[in-house]
Amino acid sequence: MSTVHRNYVDGEWVESRSGDTFEVLNPANTGDVVGEFQSSTSEDAEAAIDAAVATQDEWATTPGPERGAILTETAQLLDERKDELTETLTREEGKTLDEAGGEVQRAIDIFRYYGEKARDLGGTVKSPGGTDTELYTKREPLGTVSLITPWNYPIAIPAWKLAPALAAGNTAVLKPASAAPTVSWKLFEALDEAGLPDGVANYVTGSGSEVGRPLTDHEDVDAVSFTGSTAVGTAVAQAAADDLKRVQCEMGGKNPTVVMPSADVDQAVDIVGAGAFGVTGQACTACSRAIVHEDVYDEFVAGIADYAESIEIGPGLENPDMGPHVTSSELESTLEYVDVADDEGATLETGGQRLTGDEYDDGYYVEPAVFSDVTGDMRIATEEVFGPVLAVLKVESFEEAVAVANDVEYGLSASIVTQDLTEANRFADRVESGVAKVNEKTTGLELHVPFGGYKQSSTDTYREQGDAGLDFFTSTKTVYMNY
Repeated sequence: MSTVHRNYVDGEWVESRSGDTFEVLNPANTGDVVGEFQSSTSEDAEAAIDAAVATQDEWATTPGPERGAILTETAQLLDERKDELTETLTREEGKTLDEAGGEVQRAIDIFRYYGEKARDLGGTVKSPGGTDTELYTKREPLGTVSLITPWNYPIAIPAWKLAPALAAGNTAVLKPASAAPTVSWKLFEALDEAGLPDGVANYVTGSGSEVGRPLTDHEDVDAVSFTGSTAVGTAVAQAAADDLKRVQCEMGGKNPTVVMPSADVDQAVDIVGAGAFGVTGQACTACSRAIVHEDVYDEFVAGIADYAESIEIGPGLENPDMGPHVTSSELESTLEYVDVADDEGATLETGGQRLTGDEYDDGYYVEPAVFSDVTGDMRIATEEVFGPVLAVLKVESFEEAVAVANDVEYGLSASIVTQDLTEANRFADRVESGVAKVNEKTTGLELHVPFGGYKQSSTDTYREQGDAGLDFFTSTKTVYMNY
């Protein structure tokens, strides 16, 4: 019998008004039910918002160091349960144990970071234009915020939204993705045990169509932070904008890695392979386009095909190189893109088949795919696949490489592999992406620097993480004190 997980509202674990639940399955073995969760209604979401609103003044006036101490204690509790959280994340999302452990550690580090940053929240002192006057600024929380998070980083993304929101003095309602809500539920267990006051942070599961609506358009919600697809993020931003809520949406990507003739091709293969096939390609920053100079194109294609074929695929709990897709629909989407690429004339160098037989029959496994002879007008070169599929495009020059890199509607992360310092600097200056890397994979970002995209990858309003995360969750008041 699987465990039934309740919502967390006003400091209590409560059932949904609907009385219905849904199951979360292990994508490596669909006979393994990870848990049951509440199929919440809009009324459940509204109750969570009401609880947050009722306590927002008390939490806002709680001293920053006191708020930070609760976040730090939460980090300690998560650290003590790291092995349990890692296994839970692997069972519900499919990541390998190494990948899941890295994500859990990221969440721990984020709570520690903002636990300390809560002590430093303040404003600036300015020089007034007259005498007997003080002029300064102060930072204040927005109020009650809605946080809507995806399944692909089911504890790290809730952490990097929730921790700065709470550190800044906001109250919050979090809705995790239904495909992988268990590990964020355990995060709320830790918050509760750390002594978070009732109503400050609330957790509600359910469908986006039912729960997401009040979280974006309720009159008492002051800000919305969303991570997910561009289509849904656009709808969230439009709904939130109706009454001028503050909103940030981080969305899709079609991230390129440019490989130039000066690159060490073996190094380039490792960089692209890790970026394309790590976490089963299920990352908004995953490398899905390798833009390769013609001088090293053939060598690179042969190398990346060998890399893909060498990847060990299996259940995440066995800690292979790559785990399954998170759901059957995600697997089917990847397989459809393989068919589309083939129909459009790209050459499948390797992979792209669903794995069957033995342990594969009960999970959502696919071989990592490499396509060559890809042109910029193909769907495989322009649309986000969100799976382990790499499109390799040939270019004749650095100028063409940058043009091809920029010739998509997304702009989240991009990298170049080169030993030419001029190329490296020009790429960083000219690539249209929120993150630019040299001789590194497109995935991964340190927690104390801003994260966000350009174009259809982001609303480009506020960045996440670091000080930028606190900027989103605070307003600045200017104070004149004439004494």
